[in-house]
Amino acid sequence: MDRKDSTRKDVIIVGAGASGLFCAAECGKRGRSVIVLDHAERVCSKVLISGGGRCNFTNLNVSADHYLSANPHFCRSALARFATRDILALLKKHGIAWYEKESGQLFCVKSSREIVTMLLDECKNAGVEILLKCGITDIKREERFMVTTDRGTFLSDSVVIASGGLSYQNLGATGFGHTVARQFGLPVTELKPGLVPFIFSAHDQKAFKDLSGISFDVSVTCGGGKFRGNVLFTHRGLSGPVMLQASSYWSKGTSVLIDLLPDTDLKAVFDEDRGSRVELKTLLSRCFPRRFAETWCALFAPSRPLVECSNRQLRSIEEQLHGWEIKPKGTEGYAKAEVTAGGVDARSISSKTMEAKTTPGLYFIGEVLDVTGQLGGYNLHWAWASGYAAGQYA
Repeated sequence: MDRKDSTRKDVIIVGAGASGLFCAAECGKRGRSVIVLDHAERVCSKVLISGGGRCNFTNLNVSADHYLSANPHFCRSALARFATRDILALLKKHGIAWYEKESGQLFCVKSSREIVTMLLDECKNAGVEILLKCGITDIKREERFMVTTDRGTFLSDSVVIASGGLSYQNLGATGFGHTVARQFGLPVTELKPGLVPFIFSAHDQKAFKDLSGISFDVSVTCGGGKFRGNVLFTHRGLSGPVMLQASSYWSKGTSVLIDLLPDTDLKAVFDEDRGSRVELKTLLSRCFPRRFAETWCALFAPSRPLVECSNRQLRSIEEQLHGWEIKPKGTEGYAKAEVTAGGVDARSISSKTMEAKTTPGLYFIGEVLDVTGQLGGYNLHWAWASGYAAGQYA
């Protein structure tokens, strides 16, 4: 029942991040009265730090193949209706300059702040109200939705959950959206940190502790995903773009397979100096940073002149370098994770509207869903695409 002191809106959006504000503007453009509620003190905290402060806002190669989900086809519809060209058109409208880095990644020339200003301007022009420092205590659905907060009670026909995942808890991230999903009977898939550095086992940490800061190009296979890029040794484990990518596909207790010399024919390298007395570690120092070559030889192939190595020994070294298998102790967790892998089960959500199939008027968008993008602007593009989709119907 309506309360006399309640505020009535057509749409209540929970979460003033990228997907929430984008969806709010789209709803407002349709003439819907919209309010965005968030417990944080400011909007879009994750957007502001994205891309080192330059906001990797999308990728030229956006496709469903760059997303991980228990329902792998779910994201196709939204991505087809809001493509890279669409977000670029919006940036052009707001006079935001951008540039391309490697692998199709697009960044702002100036600052992430430009993207946030763009979102706020779009919301303002669409008549959207934003209420920050607003803690939500309850969401119920009777004749309509009733959202109870410490700033009053709000009534609406539609509620959009855009509250994100568990990553960046220092910026206020919580599992609120998953709790709401379960409250309304929607399943939530297994949650884990994604795009996050690995932690070595105790044995590997001792073996590689002196390599912190070393980085070079590798190829990594993990959990059905295969990635190419730089690995970075840290004082606790392995990081760098390629390891962050692999982490979203990794399950605890499983191994990560690393080709330390992709595209390198080691047999040809060995054959070139086969009859010489060049030391193995000296030869490998031509392929790797010297400290890594020395550590590798000390652990796996005691250095000796190449002429003293048998063909069998060289084949074994070649196999090890092309197939280094490590079993991480774990990851750095949500504190260092860029995203939350898993979320509200996409099989319970309409791919066209983002509406819960069993609860009319309840929508889920962005990171709260079981749709995890790879590194490179894909997660922010999912925020735009899913926010746009829900914004046409909520």
